[in-house]
Amino acid sequence: MTELTCFKAYDVRGRLGAELNEDIAYQIGRAFAQYLNAKKVVVGSDVRLTSEPLKLALAKGLMDAGADVIDIGTTGTEEIYFAAFHLDVDGGIEVTASHNPIDFNGMKFVGRGAQPVSGDSGLNEIKRIAENKDFITPTSRGSLTRLSILDAYVKHVLGFIDYKNIKPIKLVVNAGNGAAGHVIDAIESRFKKQNIPVVFIKIHHEPDGNFPNGIPNPLIPEKREATSLAVIEYGADMGIAWDGDFDRCFFFDENGEFIEGYYIVGLLAEAFLKKSSGEKIIHDPRLTWNTIDIVRKNGGVPIQSKTGHAFIKERMRKENAIYGGEMSAHHYFRDFAYCDSGMIPWLLISELISVTGSSLSRLVGEYTKLYPCSGEINFRVKDPHACVSLIKKHYEYVDSVVSMENVDGLSVSFDKWRFNLRTSNTEPLLRLNVEVKKNNRMIKKIVHEIETIFNDHEILI
Repeated sequence: MTELTCFKAYDVRGRLGAELNEDIAYQIGRAFAQYLNAKKVVVGSDVRLTSEPLKLALAKGLMDAGADVIDIGTTGTEEIYFAAFHLDVDGGIEVTASHNPIDFNGMKFVGRGAQPVSGDSGLNEIKRIAENKDFITPTSRGSLTRLSILDAYVKHVLGFIDYKNIKPIKLVVNAGNGAAGHVIDAIESRFKKQNIPVVFIKIHHEPDGNFPNGIPNPLIPEKREATSLAVIEYGADMGIAWDGDFDRCFFFDENGEFIEGYYIVGLLAEAFLKKSSGEKIIHDPRLTWNTIDIVRKNGGVPIQSKTGHAFIKERMRKENAIYGGEMSAHHYFRDFAYCDSGMIPWLLISELISVTGSSLSRLVGEYTKLYPCSGEINFRVKDPHACVSLIKKHYEYVDSVVSMENVDGLSVSFDKWRFNLRTSNTEPLLRLNVEVKKNNRMIKKIVHEIETIFNDHEILI
């Protein structure tokens, strides 16, 4: 048996070659279909040059396990999510490495109805079957068909807004040469037919697996410049940029300023609650005060969940929550089978701007002043878990601590500030998020205080 190191907590992700290749993709396909006893599986792939060959090998494994395969072509991850609940299939797989380096690729999995398949819901068993090649020979081999679900998918996501609410608006859209472009084109075509006054300014629009403008990952500050400058140059009302498989979208206001994903969670919660007060909203523990404040002011119920798509989706189903959001720019929707989407958020915010007559900077400006945040700060350390314990010991006897919890890493709250410190699942990193009430200058002081503790114990790499 050869261990398959490409299997992670929620998905498959690995360096091309020894970690992930066509033989491994074939094994994963056979194991996936066998574990789910799948009769029909939908597959798609992003624009990376290796994604199509990996998808074909995956499909061969699925068919050799007896499953019929529906290939929906070049897609974003959420198109697979949609297909998994729109079509009569037992599961779906997207071949994608999202924002990982060019020499990586991976896969994301869902079961029937787009239910997540992750470490605690089948992925570990799929890994075991694939590693051991513990394959059962089916009575018959599956078939391969190709199908476009683009029209149905676009119709569904556009159902989240009311066309008549949309006022004239100009949008810069940056697909990052990834998979988002074909969906933007389809939405633009629908808008033109309905005379919806939206102007799209497209940059880095054409899909290109060579990524001439670099791997699309707008969380990295240097990847934001093109969108920001285009917003300013064209006098746009808003800028939107996506990662490679467009399950995350990132926003820029009319001044070209990047908006932290944390504040977008609050905006989307407000957008839903204005239409349907009393609903439950799920949020992650890293940054919370702004979201809780907005949800309560708009008659909703804020509920905290552990970070990560499987946890958020599970909690949303349990609570029947209308919306869930993470500060990392993942946004989840009850009417999208509780899955995350990178298209629905910008549609909702475009509608919100139109309905309120307010700019994006004004919509978020009040909250960025009330609850300034640090953004995620990464520390490379020798032993992440020991570091969290060290910080916990430091603060647990501080009288001014209001609360301390371990829902996801360590969250410590004071009257005027709070922080969350959590370990990375994949690297020797600690991820720190700090938020304060009104006093932006406090953030630098708090970060320095925590960093000093690390330095005093010589645990930074």
